[in-house]
Amino acid sequence: MKSFNIQNRRYLGNKFKLLNSIKELVTKKCGNYSSFIDLFSGTSVVANSFNSNKVRIITNDLLYSNYVIAKSFFEITKSPNKLAKKIEILNSIKTNKANYFSKNFGNKYFTKDNAIKIGAIREKIEKISSNSDEKFILITSLIYAADRIANTVGHYDAYRENLDTRGKLELQAPNIDYRKNKNNKVYCMDANILANEIKGDVVYIDPPYNSRQYSDTYHLLDNLASWNKPDVFGKAKKMDRSHIKSKYCSKDAGYEFQDLITKLNAKHIIVSYNNTENTKHGRSNAKISFNQIKKILMKKGKTEINQIDFKAFTTGKSKTENHKEILFYCRVK
Repeated sequence: MKSFNIQNRRYLGNKFKLLNSIKELVTKKCGNYSSFIDLFSGTSVVANSFNSNKVRIITNDLLYSNYVIAKSFFEITKSPNKLAKKIEILNSIKTNKANYFSKNFGNKYFTKDNAIKIGAIREKIEKISSNSDEKFILITSLIYAADRIANTVGHYDAYRENLDTRGKLELQAPNIDYRKNKNNKVYCMDANILANEIKGDVVYIDPPYNSRQYSDTYHLLDNLASWNKPDVFGKAKKMDRSHIKSKYCSKDAGYEFQDLITKLNAKHIIVSYNNTENTKHGRSNAKISFNQIKKILMKKGKTEINQIDFKAFTTGKSKTENHKEILFYCRVK
């Protein structure tokens, strides 16, 4: 059966191309460590690069779809017995009966036929899953399969006016090394609240920095993962996301960051930041400045700054020249 890796999806701010730089920094500065925390995990590719039998991984993300994926890749310790057979069953579904998903997202984010099948598969997952582990993995497989054929530029804030993505929906098996997951923990919480409850050796922080809410950008995947079938509205067919709006996308971002750093119980803190304080597209402007972050981290411990040439994945409207990704390193007092 075909398989996919955790990085095989499109996601704003994806740090896959930055992994070598992050790992080099950790190796150089953090010495021996037994735990790694990824507080705003998104795709979880950073956490995945540190997952091993010797390192406990803790991930966290507000989006339920990201939580489901992280649960599959980091917490499940044994492959479900009949996973391949059940993926085969889901792929073989044939129907032309409209459903919640096709009525709302067909001929928009997906072709009508693909939307009907996505909805039918999601219903079937509820019926054939033997336990929560199996359900998480099957939903993860569906999310990746749907994302591959979505009629978008890599996010769900909008869809292409011309329906030009007509690929075949095909679920694959996630490539998970279950042997590494014995001590890991996955959360779906406000990072500032979670900071009071956890501690670790290395903490990696990559919060949203501009006004673009990830709850808006990936609403469809959250809808598909939770399958509560909420009412949707507007051209983009979004549901109510008020309960997961991030304060890091608001004028309070600086206060939130300071509160988080103050609460963190860690030996080493690494913060990703990019030079988008003043872009040509206002919504992409960072809500926290370089100097704010530097000042806050310096109060926590000795802080160093590393600049890396890096082309970020964006919505296509933001074009920052001489783009730099900055990795702050703080050795906590």
